[in-house]
Amino acid sequence: MPELPEVETIVRKLKSGEKDFPRIIGEEIKSVDILWERSLAFPSILEAKTTLMGKSVIDVSRRGKFIIIEMDQVYLLIHLRMSGDLLVLPPGKSIDIYHHRFILHFLSGKDLIFNDPRKFGRVWLVTNPDEVTSKLGPDPLNDNFSPELFHEMLLRKKRQLKPLLMDQTFLAGMGNIYTDEALYLAKLHPLRIASSLSMNESHALHHAIQTVLNEGIDRNGASIDWVYRGGDFQNHFKVYQRKGAPCQHCGIIIEKTIVGQRGTYYCPECQKI
Repeated sequence: MPELPEVETIVRKLKSGEKDFPRIIGEEIKSVDILWERSLAFPSILEAKTTLMGKSVIDVSRRGKFIIIEMDQVYLLIHLRMSGDLLVLPPGKSIDIYHHRFILHFLSGKDLIFNDPRKFGRVWLVTNPDEVTSKLGPDPLNDNFSPELFHEMLLRKKRQLKPLLMDQTFLAGMGNIYTDEALYLAKLHPLRIASSLSMNESHALHHAIQTVLNEGIDRNGASIDWVYRGGDFQNHFKVYQRKGAPCQHCGIIIEKTIVGQRGTYYCPECQKI
């Protein structure tokens, strides 16, 4: 599943564009194709098509793992879930509709395509993003997300760190990869109870979370399967998917366990419980 760095990478591409991925800021919508109706969570297909016709893209941003496309008085929110991706085709390039679920056709000839093989991703068209994102926790890269605030948040939770950090209502944007990497960097066991962390430990975890997320963004995310491609953070994993390999710090073999039904990688020496 694309996590915060992968989503942020897509947002930046949509805003600025790059080779074979044109920007969409300022583009006016000519028509809309909804090729799998359940991809549209809200509103109805007819209302969505009617509302979007003639709208122009003002800005693209992110809230947690949600991509937010701002237009005049409406917002298109997209959550990629397990296998979603966004593509922008330049004018004149043909569209292979295999796995395409939602397409915005622009007057310029560009096409914004929501591709989603497993059909878990969703699209919302709302007048206020809070209608969809209001229950999300703070964004770990937001300026207001201070070490002190994070420590207070942890003290209120008697939950294991791994599932807590992946709970989007607690912290928006973390997933399996970056949670394992952050816990390793902070030298904290994934089964550690959040409320047991000292001030220094919670500050170390805060720093680790921001460090791995920023590195992931700098490296355009992680490309670990056929779903998301283009980044190279997977070549710099310290612990994720390194079961049986030696820890780069102490040399002890990396282990894998299951926490909250998710495969979890850790060093038994550096991350003692």
